[in-house]
Amino acid sequence: MHLIRRIFAFRLSHPTLSGLWHAFLWMMIGALILSLLLQSGILEEEDLTLYTYLVHGISLVAGGVVSGKKARQKGLYQGSLTGVLYGLLLLLVSFLALDNALGVREFALLIPSLFLGAVGGVFGVNFAKK
Repeated sequence: MHLIRRIFAFRLSHPTLSGLWHAFLWMMIGALILSLLLQSGILEEEDLTLYTYLVHGISLVAGGVVSGKKARQKGLYQGSLTGVLYGLLLLLVSFLALDNALGVREFALLIPSLFLGAVGGVFGVNFAKK
């Protein structure tokens, strides 16, 4: 059993990459839940923007917590770096895949992502086992 676990083990040792991985994992889970709620008729399309921002916020905090826990120090730095990279990757996907124009308004969304990631990083350092 240890051989199978060692072969298929997927570990990210860098705190920022680990935080990004978990943030995108939570984003995918949230997007799946939102699409199921939208398909079932429980959620209307007019309310989708609010819930999408909520899913991204939860994902950013979760990614910041994971990066802070992995780092065990400098949680503010690790979390904010995770948040900014998450925001930049979303802007890149939005620009390339959805053909959205990049402007000041889009780049202003990096400020809340930096803040939410930093908050998660601070909590993550405090959740880490010493």
